[in-house]
Amino acid sequence: MLPRLMEESPGYGDFIELISPSRKLYFLILGEGKSLQTHRGVIKHDDLVGVPWGTEITSHTGSTFFLLQPNLADLISEIPRSTQILYPKDIGFILVTLGIGPGVRVIEAGSGSGALTTALAWAVGGEGQVYSYEVRPDVLNLARKNVKRFGLDDRVKFCLADIQEGFEERGVDAIFLDVPNSYDFIPQIRAALKPGGYFGTILPTINQVKRILLALRQNQLGVIDVCEILLRYYKPFPERLRPTDRMVAHTGYLIFGRKIISMIVENHEAEG
Repeated sequence: MLPRLMEESPGYGDFIELISPSRKLYFLILGEGKSLQTHRGVIKHDDLVGVPWGTEITSHTGSTFFLLQPNLADLISEIPRSTQILYPKDIGFILVTLGIGPGVRVIEAGSGSGALTTALAWAVGGEGQVYSYEVRPDVLNLARKNVKRFGLDDRVKFCLADIQEGFEERGVDAIFLDVPNSYDFIPQIRAALKPGGYFGTILPTINQVKRILLALRQNQLGVIDVCEILLRYYKPFPERLRPTDRMVAHTGYLIFGRKIISMIVENHEAEG
């Protein structure tokens, strides 16, 4: 499961991260009697239990590693996948823009490999709830397995269903769709959202963005934003600081909106 945030050191069953001086990363779950085999030597899991986070440790050959508590971005990047996952650069922006936090009820579709599901479950806390819709059984099962791997499955309800038929939930705080034709489901989204609730989606092409903008306006989802997130790292050497040779550039266009209630329409319907 995910490391216990209040603990000063890892225990059995916790995810840990080992990083070498050359920044080679190793992620593992500590198990009694197990060992990590690397070209830099063997490290016994038992020797890491109770060791404070941030400690420099050595393998049996004397090679050094740093014992670290993995962050959410690290864990998401290591998720076994059958489809392309959302990148941490997009997930972080999605969480803050949709107002995802403790106690929030949020719907996502589709489940994919469970990267966004994991981040949503992490953010809503023990009092919140994530509803994850997926139409493909094999994909849903992989997402469920990955979320359970991090000990967050009690916060997620997985739904094998076609969202064309709508969502069972009503009055949710936010909905995010990671499907290629999210513009076809705007009425279903509006029916499930609370007034003022957040909607978001990611689409790969400008043509698809144009379609969803029209659909949002036709279904009274306003306060619309369109953006993309570009991320560039720098080589962390003071004597030759410069950008790395590669960057995480365009991965998709993010579109956000809010459920708006038109008083003119509501009053007209009431009078009729």
